[in-house]
Amino acid sequence: MTLLRGHPKRLYLLDFGLFRVHSNGREIGICGYLIQTDRNENILVDSGFPAEYAADPKGASAEDGLDSFGDVLECTPANLPEAQLAQIGLGADDLDLFVLTHTHIDHVGGIADFPDVPMLLSQAERDLPRPLYWGEVQPFEWPDRTYLTIDQDTRIGPGITVLMAPGHTPGQIALQVDLPNTGGVLLTSDAISRPAEIEQGFDSAPDPVQATHSARRLMDLAEEQDMMVVYGHCPQQWQQLRRAPAFYD
Repeated sequence: MTLLRGHPKRLYLLDFGLFRVHSNGREIGICGYLIQTDRNENILVDSGFPAEYAADPKGASAEDGLDSFGDVLECTPANLPEAQLAQIGLGADDLDLFVLTHTHIDHVGGIADFPDVPMLLSQAERDLPRPLYWGEVQPFEWPDRTYLTIDQDTRIGPGITVLMAPGHTPGQIALQVDLPNTGGVLLTSDAISRPAEIEQGFDSAPDPVQATHSARRLMDLAEEQDMMVVYGHCPQQWQQLRRAPAFYD
């Protein structure tokens, strides 16, 4: 499936907010990505919390029951996809593809945003009756838009490969982005939220065995190709990463 013509030239990390987990006090960044190619193609990866969280984080958390799990420490209009893209001079009309790594609340919030942009996700995730969202709460229907689905590792353009990594969710995916100067970058998303998850055996995942298998496969790939690894929610790494409008090239 070749969707893109250009090679990646820049990778932006988008800041969708900050969340603190009650059980361990871990403060995790909520991140997305914007990949630009040398043909001026723009690929948005994930979309953070729903917009109502930027208007009233406490109220939205209470309504969804997310406050039983943790606290939204930061989510303002500046953390929504449109504002994050504006930092790098982009708007909705500039997007060519919207990639959804999985359908949890902190990734799927903008699933109905940019309706004219095709959305790529795994077939297993799209086959869910509704996006997973949070716990037993599933308020979103699948919006009417163009969906592009995959069920195996897929090179979607020169230097961009989508990798199947189920376990955290049935259709979790990761991405490999090959940049001209930085080299290969592995965006694990929540297939590996932080390195310690691998040692802990993904005990909180719905399918720990599959999650462990996926994580080991991704890390083996990263080691074989000497890739930089960006984890889904690693507190220590989040503080060190460049965020938009800075970029990796």
